[in-house]
Amino acid sequence: MKSNAFARGERIEAREVTKIATKAAREKKHKCAVRSCRAEFVRPAPFVIWCSPECGAVLAMAKLDKQRQAAAKAERKERKEKLAKFKRKADHVADCQKAFNAWVRFRDRDKPCICCGRRAAAGSLTGGVWDAGHYLSRGSHPHLRFDERNVFAQLKGCNRPGGTTAASFRAGVIARIGLAAVEALEADNESRHYTVDQLIAMTAHYRKLLKDLKAAAAPAAGI
Repeated sequence: MKSNAFARGERIEAREVTKIATKAAREKKHKCAVRSCRAEFVRPAPFVIWCSPECGAVLAMAKLDKQRQAAAKAERKERKEKLAKFKRKADHVADCQKAFNAWVRFRDRDKPCICCGRRAAAGSLTGGVWDAGHYLSRGSHPHLRFDERNVFAQLKGCNRPGGTTAASFRAGVIARIGLAAVEALEADNESRHYTVDQLIAMTAHYRKLLKDLKAAAAPAAGI
């Protein structure tokens, strides 16, 4: 009898402790989840994280907007995947060339034009000012279109018919990579036949290289 009474007393005491803890938790002040508010308030229920109906509406709209963005992202991804199924090999070559050229322009961002030695305005890394100029052209040397020894940032004017001479371009490339490398490039006649999977992988590779370069350059630029 005494042990039963003792056990019952322990249960009653435990319930009282729980009630006290629950009451303390309810009366504890929390900060409103709305960043522009952050007012302290006592939660009427554990799931309430806003201090007023107005802040509740702000959170609800933010949640709705996040859901819309997620749905739009999923829709874009699905559309991209569907379009990818209908891409020709030429489309994948174009994608890879775009990624490769963007990387070349950023790689050479601190260097002058490979042909004339001039520099453009700071920050002008887009195709509007700079081209990724092929020393040995894609038309005559298609197997070298993605060869990193063969492509350099070139002012758009120099990459147009009559914009520069082959001798000036060659001199610039020799100054950049050395005569031995240029002669090895000129002697390279090995065919490159890329599969679609290889082109997709190369596109991803150069996009990542560009992303990594930009990330590395950001601290130095104070971004």
